[in-house]
Amino acid sequence: MSDTVQTISLLNLMLVFIPVFLVVGILWKWSLAPGNAAYALGRMLVQLLLIGYFLMYIFEAENSLIVIAVLVVMVTVSSWIALGTVKTRRTTLYRQALVAILVGGGIVLFIVTQGVLQLDPWYLPQYMVPLAGMVFANSMNAVSLAAERMNAELARQMNFHQARNIAMHAAMIPIINSMLAVGLVSLPGMMTGQILSGISPLVAARYQIMVMCMIFAGGGLSTALFLEMSRKQFTMFMEKDT
Repeated sequence: MSDTVQTISLLNLMLVFIPVFLVVGILWKWSLAPGNAAYALGRMLVQLLLIGYFLMYIFEAENSLIVIAVLVVMVTVSSWIALGTVKTRRTTLYRQALVAILVGGGIVLFIVTQGVLQLDPWYLPQYMVPLAGMVFANSMNAVSLAAERMNAELARQMNFHQARNIAMHAAMIPIINSMLAVGLVSLPGMMTGQILSGISPLVAARYQIMVMCMIFAGGGLSTALFLEMSRKQFTMFMEKDT
């Protein structure tokens, strides 16, 4: 198998925007806010180009303090975004979300990077930053779903334990569905990227198993911690609303 990745020229890359512009044209024709799609596309381009240059700097620097700073930003921002589904409770629940994502995702990230992969040095940016992004982003999504469902169920006068269980179940649905579909319906991003780069599909499968377990555990632990740590706050909200 080839051990090199085919480089995409900018001219060739522009070809993929042909169907993209067709979709934007359909949205415009059907009066479905094409401006939002155009904004999202433009923002995506800028963000990915900037992060590409930024990651090159991080990888070349190989500085543990820079990597730690990146992880801190990831956890801080993801905790705030996670509570976007309950904006009126955001400031009150932020500390719980921050601790839950940091501890839940951090435990899993530590086991994966220091136990499974045994990175040397421990902060090896090429592995640490992408894996941290995966685990914290999925923990963020799980906590976000749980917070929204918990808030909704308590508003319906559901008791805390029932609402907690429903919220936990709702948060885990996307992750469980992904595990059920992987290999049959889809080849996830990491596995696809490694296969395209010439790595053996068997090796890529092992990495993907690691990633799926990481996502499941990180999301589950963060959600459970968030729901339990937020018991007092959610109970207080329920009493105020009644």
